[in-house]
Amino acid sequence: MASFPRPRRLRATPALRDLVAETVVRPQQLVLPLFVKEGISTPVPIASMPGVVQHTVDSLVREVDEALAVGVRTVILFGVTDERDEDGSLACRADFVLERAIAALVARFATDVTVVADLCLDEYTTHGHCGVLDAAGRVDNDATLVRYQALAVALASAGVHFVGPSGMMDHQVAAIREALDAHGFDDVGILAYAAKYASALYGPFRDAVEVEIAGGGDRASYQQDPRNRREAWREVDLDVAEGADLVMVKPASFYLDVLSDVAERSPVPVLAYQVSGEYSMIVAASANGWLDRRLAVLESLVAIRRAGADGILTYFAKEAAPWLR
Repeated sequence: MASFPRPRRLRATPALRDLVAETVVRPQQLVLPLFVKEGISTPVPIASMPGVVQHTVDSLVREVDEALAVGVRTVILFGVTDERDEDGSLACRADFVLERAIAALVARFATDVTVVADLCLDEYTTHGHCGVLDAAGRVDNDATLVRYQALAVALASAGVHFVGPSGMMDHQVAAIREALDAHGFDDVGILAYAAKYASALYGPFRDAVEVEIAGGGDRASYQQDPRNRREAWREVDLDVAEGADLVMVKPASFYLDVLSDVAERSPVPVLAYQVSGEYSMIVAASANGWLDRRLAVLESLVAIRRAGADGILTYFAKEAAPWLR
């Protein structure tokens, strides 16, 4: 009988499977999202995201220290506050919790940890939208860009390494790059939320940052429609042309086709955000005994990398990193 190739030979042992593995996830490719809240003295658990907390500045530093010890070298920060105003201007204060957190991390870790800060307004506005509203209650794109510029400069002044504009305003990257350069922060990078979809998977995150959209509204008028795929290509092309150093697809696992497209065409590195809903689904299913938590987490991260992500924002980063070594 003729001898035919037997692919199973290459799956016979763990050593062989590791030898021929096409996709590898490393701890340094993971980005840990962290929440830091004004006015608390101890970390506060987030009920819809078991295992994730709102940090104090001190506990944030300890958390990043532990993450670095297992190989996670990049974090992204989100500020949380009970104080809000109409245009999010309070977040531009040098003594605001987000700026203080950035300064504390940079003082402790210097460049051993890359510090990214979310750049948006929804966490700091009374209405919960990602931008400044006009008289009709609609998000005013150009007025929002002015506020983004001010916030970018404030975050850069605190020492941030990258800003992550997540509001999906038109030309936000160009406006932020212009402001940073004009103030001498040309070394501060931009992680553009280039393909951010109006997803149902953000619910636990909104609990974490304590945001409600006024009047039960949504963000469909400025975030991407989940039914559209080609639109993401245009958004990525625009952000890269305007100076984005990194681009992101968000969410990750429901949009692997988009991620694959973006990874194929983007001239800059591509990140994907395994968002709060993706995290909470795995945690809940494993807590009920329906999934093996470790296997499900690792498979999800491999899927995102296999689709083309150069890096992954995930709340599992610190937990998963030791499994990847």
